[in-house]
Amino acid sequence: MIVAPGVSNGAHHMHDYVGNRDTDAFSTNDGLAAAGTTCTNGDRSTHYWPVLRLQDGTKEVDADAPGGGTEGNIGRILRPTTASITFRGSAVSKVVAMPKFLRIITGDAKAFTNGTANANASWSCTGFENRQLKDKYPLCPKGSKVVRTFKFQSCWDGKNADSANHRTHVAFADANGACAKGFKAIPQLIQRITYKVAPGSLFAVDSFPEQLHKPVTDHGDFINVMSDSLMKKAVKCINTGRKCG
Repeated sequence: MIVAPGVSNGAHHMHDYVGNRDTDAFSTNDGLAAAGTTCTNGDRSTHYWPVLRLQDGTKEVDADAPGGGTEGNIGRILRPTTASITFRGSAVSKVVAMPKFLRIITGDAKAFTNGTANANASWSCTGFENRQLKDKYPLCPKGSKVVRTFKFQSCWDGKNADSANHRTHVAFADANGACAKGFKAIPQLIQRITYKVAPGSLFAVDSFPEQLHKPVTDHGDFINVMSDSLMKKAVKCINTGRKCG
C-alpha cells in the first residue's frame, strides 16, 4: 500500500494487519479515514508486517496463489499470540504531533540483496529480549515465545507525510536521542508481535522470492490515521511522562 499502491500483489508476500479495516493496495486517504478499525480506542491507523509460516509441510489456503505458494511462500501461517502497538517519547525533547497520513516503513524487505543500510529487523524470545538478533531466527526454549520488534523512525522533517523513497522524510534519532537539524521529534511507534512456536520447529518470514525468507528482510509498515484529538491526547500523555492506554 505504501510501496506499490494500486498494484495487485505488489508485495509478492502476505501480511498480517491490525488497525484500519480498509488497508489494501487500493486504499486511499479518504477511504482510510472513513473505515472501521480493530483498535478499541478508535485509532484508524494501519499497521502491517509479513506473516510468519511454520515450515512443516502444511499446505496453506494460498498454496497455489500469488503472494503465497507461487512466490515461494509456503507452510502454515502462524497466528500471532499478541500484537502490541505502543508509542514512546524522545529522551531529549518534547514530541510534536505526527501529520495525518504520515507514512513510515522500518526495515528493508530487500535487505538480502540491497545490503543492510536500511535493515531494522529485531528477533528475540520472551524472557531473553535483552538479546536481539538481526540476521538469524531465534531458537526459543520451551515456554518462551518468538518475538518480532519493530522500532520506527522518531524524527520527522516537519513538512512531508511521505517521500519518493518513503524514507527521507523521517529518520532515526542519534545515539543520544536527538533528531538531526531540521527534524522534529514525533512519538516513536513500536510494534511488538509474539508467536507460540514449539522448540525445534522451523519457521520463516514471507518475502520476495529473491530474498529467500532471510530474517534480515523483516519490516513493518505504518500510516497514521489517528484523529486530531487522539493524536493530541497521545502527545500530551507522552510529554507529561504518563502511561496511557
